[in-house]
Amino acid sequence: MTGSDAAGDDRKARRSSDPVDEAGTARATVDPHGIVTGWSEGARRLLGFRSEEVVGRPVARLLAEEPSARALLPLRTLPRWNGEVSLRHRDGHRLTVNLLAHRREPDGEEAGAGAWLLVSSMVRPAPPTQDDALVMWAFARSPSATALYDTGLRLRRANADMERVIGLPEAAMRGLRVSEIVVDPEGHRTEQCMRRALQTGEQQDLRQTLHMVGHDRESIWATTLTPVPDAEGRVRGVLLSAHDVTEEHLARGRLALLNDASVRIGSTLDLARTAQELADVAVPRFADFVTVDLLPAIEGGDDPPTGPPPSPVMLRRVANQSVLEGCPEAVVEPGTLAAYPDESPAAECLAVDRPLIRKVTEPAIDKWASQVPERADRVRRYGFHSVLAVPMRARGITLGVATFSRHQRPEPFEQDDLLLGEEITARAAVCIDNARRYTRERRTSLTLQSSLLPQRLPPQAAVDVASRYLPASAQAGVGGDWFDVIPLSGARVALVVGDVVGHGIQASATMGRLRTAVRTLADVDLPPDELLTHLDDLVIHLSAEAERAADFTGGIGATCLYAVYDPVSRLCTLARAGHPLPALTTPDGTVEFLDVPAGPPLGLGGLPFEAAEIELPEGSVLTLYTDGLVEARGHDIDEGLDALRAALARRTGSLEDTCDTVLRTLLPERPADDVALLMARTRALDAAHVATWDVPSDPASVAETRKNACRQLDVWGLDEAAFVTELIVSELVTNAIRYGGPPIQLRLIRDRNLICEVSDASSTAPHLRRARTFDEGGRGLLLVAQLTQSWGSRHTYTGKTIWAEQELPASS
Repeated sequence: MTGSDAAGDDRKARRSSDPVDEAGTARATVDPHGIVTGWSEGARRLLGFRSEEVVGRPVARLLAEEPSARALLPLRTLPRWNGEVSLRHRDGHRLTVNLLAHRREPDGEEAGAGAWLLVSSMVRPAPPTQDDALVMWAFARSPSATALYDTGLRLRRANADMERVIGLPEAAMRGLRVSEIVVDPEGHRTEQCMRRALQTGEQQDLRQTLHMVGHDRESIWATTLTPVPDAEGRVRGVLLSAHDVTEEHLARGRLALLNDASVRIGSTLDLARTAQELADVAVPRFADFVTVDLLPAIEGGDDPPTGPPPSPVMLRRVANQSVLEGCPEAVVEPGTLAAYPDESPAAECLAVDRPLIRKVTEPAIDKWASQVPERADRVRRYGFHSVLAVPMRARGITLGVATFSRHQRPEPFEQDDLLLGEEITARAAVCIDNARRYTRERRTSLTLQSSLLPQRLPPQAAVDVASRYLPASAQAGVGGDWFDVIPLSGARVALVVGDVVGHGIQASATMGRLRTAVRTLADVDLPPDELLTHLDDLVIHLSAEAERAADFTGGIGATCLYAVYDPVSRLCTLARAGHPLPALTTPDGTVEFLDVPAGPPLGLGGLPFEAAEIELPEGSVLTLYTDGLVEARGHDIDEGLDALRAALARRTGSLEDTCDTVLRTLLPERPADDVALLMARTRALDAAHVATWDVPSDPASVAETRKNACRQLDVWGLDEAAFVTELIVSELVTNAIRYGGPPIQLRLIRDRNLICEVSDASSTAPHLRRARTFDEGGRGLLLVAQLTQSWGSRHTYTGKTIWAEQELPASS
């Protein structure tokens, strides 16, 4: 306190209208060095010194005797001190006073560095009789409900707040016990605790739920029972103090409900389940009956039109819940589209776009009865008395309405309930909107993926095939699994299964690009290991492209298994890039996983792929699949492979039945990952369908080769194809003799079509060219291309093969 502070105290002391006598307390401030810095009017009255005589001088001059260093030592760390001190009055006499000293610590300073505020009362204490009266007045006006009971548990005194709570005057309660004043089981419990307080002398604390006479609803009370001892320490009674904590209890309940809602609502991306979670959370802690209705415009993930919905409001019931078993109050069943009149709380809150509380009255019910009589009958039958309707909005879009009703709980909805209902509905609305948006994205992904997968597998001479594709559950999202069956030259067929890492539209789009690339590379007739090498380069390129285009740093990864089966040699050549091993089921029912060298997943780069060549007995079943079939959370992959082996070993009527058996055996109801399954039963083309001739590297041998081909066509009954076949054989064999190298071989394959193949030792591929008017050559391959269904060439380890395929008449 400074000198100006003291002057201010003096001015305050002179205010006659102020009931507080500031000069009744002597105040002084002392800095850390013991110098007086402030002196009040009260201090002048106490010691007689004026402010100018003390301020700026050591405080020790005011002490009647010099304190010892030992006595001053604790003051260096204490935040406060009190006790008797002997001071010296200005006229020299000794004065002993009670002194209270507070240390003022400046912000940021270390402990013990602050100044001291010294205060001492100059007011004489009132007589005990006046204090007793003051105590009684304080008791009567205490803000908490307070009552004093004697050792016989009889009420002696009750304050005004207790009279208000109980609804009785003190005179009506005096001499009665708690259980006689409050007829409730809690009254007996209170008396038991009062006895315990009298016996032990310890305070007892209670939390009670009471429905007091004259109160509309139950209230929660925190009750304290304090023993009252006399001067000798003997307990003479019990003081009961009760605090109404109903609002605090309700607030805690609302917070608990909000917390529960945040945990339980939105556990999945299923729209109906999310709506049901909202209804389940609200019953019974918030409402007795809850309905959740959504605008039909959002079905399928679409955005509803802006503005209030047209009248009458059409809503689809997606969830309801009740405190009564079976929801007997519900008229509209889940999944049903129903009309809501404009006067209904649901339609009204959507029209004004804000939550509403409506008291259910007889006039209102009568009005509903003329429009929706069955609903009005249920409202009247079950005693609905209060309704809270909250529009479900998320990201600026109105999705529907949640309606909360009470018919068992007597309390109507209040403003705090409206805020709570709005909060939990908003949380549910965001989750429902997430589910709606996910449904839209999933539908787009499924449509995209379906368009990229083969719609119908073409018939093949080499294999009979069956396939299945199962998207992952809604929570996991659409993935990038795919399969394909690609016809190759020479009656061969390529079988492909792949899996792009991740889920969603990005994975589906990447899958489409890889499938297209595989088909393109297969047309070039690359061996499986070379094809995977090119596919690996493509994935690396796609990953780099994605990183440049957006904030996509995860890279693109994929696995793939590529197999080529030749029905003439019955050889199957396979290579895999990080993909699960294929399974082979032989005609005798034995199931084994083929030992195909494990290549790295696509997208790593720099590592080679190896192929394996296996001869397959006719009628063998080759099973290709993605990892979602055999891998499951919490289970080892070996368990999945064993289950697949057992499923494939079962005898079934067809490949389609085997596919169904495998999926039914290995997959849960909601698989966590996509699954692609491709099964192929091999066929073989024997000598009756294949004819082969070695051709001398001599132009004169062309005529004999034509004759051999025509004789074979006659044996097969394909005389109608003889003319075109002669032209094809003549052209291809002539080119092989002229531009290729020995050994030269001609092969005819009778499949669904007639295939003509000429092989030679040269690796130079033929190509079409435009012949000029007077050129003697250059028209042969053009004729072949015009007369056949398709033609091409493929490289082999010993040279190349030129092939041409012509469609056979239907009768053949």
